[in-house]
Amino acid sequence: MVPSEDAAPQLDVDQILADPGVRIVVCCGAGGVGKTTTAAALALRAAEHHGRRTVVLTIDPARRLAQSLGLTELDNTPRQVKGIDVESSGGELHAMMLDMKRTFDDVVLQHTDPAKAAEIFANPFYQAMSSTFAGTQEYMAMEKLGQLHARGEWDLIVVDTPPSRSALDFLDAPARLSRFLDGRMLRLLLAPARSGGRSMFSLVTASFGMFSKVVQKVLGAQLLTDLSGFVAALDSMFGGFRQRAEQTYRILQAGETAFLLVAAPEPDAVREAAYFAGRLRDERMPLAGLVLNRVHRPAVPELDAEQSRLAAERLTELGGHEATADVLRAHAALARQAVREQQVAARFTEAFPAVPAVSVTAQPADVHDVDGLRTIGAAISRP
Repeated sequence: MVPSEDAAPQLDVDQILADPGVRIVVCCGAGGVGKTTTAAALALRAAEHHGRRTVVLTIDPARRLAQSLGLTELDNTPRQVKGIDVESSGGELHAMMLDMKRTFDDVVLQHTDPAKAAEIFANPFYQAMSSTFAGTQEYMAMEKLGQLHARGEWDLIVVDTPPSRSALDFLDAPARLSRFLDGRMLRLLLAPARSGGRSMFSLVTASFGMFSKVVQKVLGAQLLTDLSGFVAALDSMFGGFRQRAEQTYRILQAGETAFLLVAAPEPDAVREAAYFAGRLRDERMPLAGLVLNRVHRPAVPELDAEQSRLAAERLTELGGHEATADVLRAHAALARQAVREQQVAARFTEAFPAVPAVSVTAQPADVHDVDGLRTIGAAISRP
């Protein structure tokens, strides 16, 4: 359990999911702590119990979300989840997985004419950037979140982010994009394109003199040409990129957004959660609480590990009670694990005593279907 119930306020997840003023829930945390499952369980509960038209967006390329929702695949378009219990609530559940390149392509198509879009798509630098460049996924996640929010079709958007260091990139995308757009190199590359006249590459080299020779030597003439052409083609779009990203960033700071940290009672996961909580505080973003997953609880908490160990030893000495002794030894091991988990979780609670928290008992098997998601949703909401 979360150490000492009185040390941290109890997180009321249902209050968040039912609040019509909350339109975005962002689940973030380290990898392997059940973040994707948590996001899907919250989205399902919002639809079934609170009648909200909900979409869950995963940025994690793993396919667990699709499998648990009974979908054969997820892509860049929201797909409605069938077979859930929304008859009485009137809610809906949709799910999607971010396709980085598809989102970038859609942005280009939306904000340029077909001829310019074709020019951009054919540029080798664009092809690489839209598929593999570091940071593009996080920026496009901001684009997709902004698109979903602007459409106004959803009562609630639940975002499942990558592991927390990447999720920090998700928050940093607008500022990083602004630095790129305002960078000296970019302005030098843009200047010839804006001037008209000679070809991009010849004008760049004429303008840079000796500097351009160094750039060519490091990057290669063809890459510099591709980069210059890419910058020139996207010049008219850069302002829109930055404006939309900054607008989405402001949405994430607003009261309509709730960040939920997801962690397991393990040192690395709790350390990541504390790091992210600090960043959210610094960025003035609304941290709603901590969901501590996979917590172990003894069936008889009043019987501690030492008592169980001594009782098992006594029964072994007496003989004829091996089965009972084995149960006591297993209980002792579980009780010791529970204490260790409480101590680890206390590191977060002590650093952020005002952050509400809820713990979820470890499940006997991995969640792989809607019933499993309902169980997790109920555990988070009624600890």
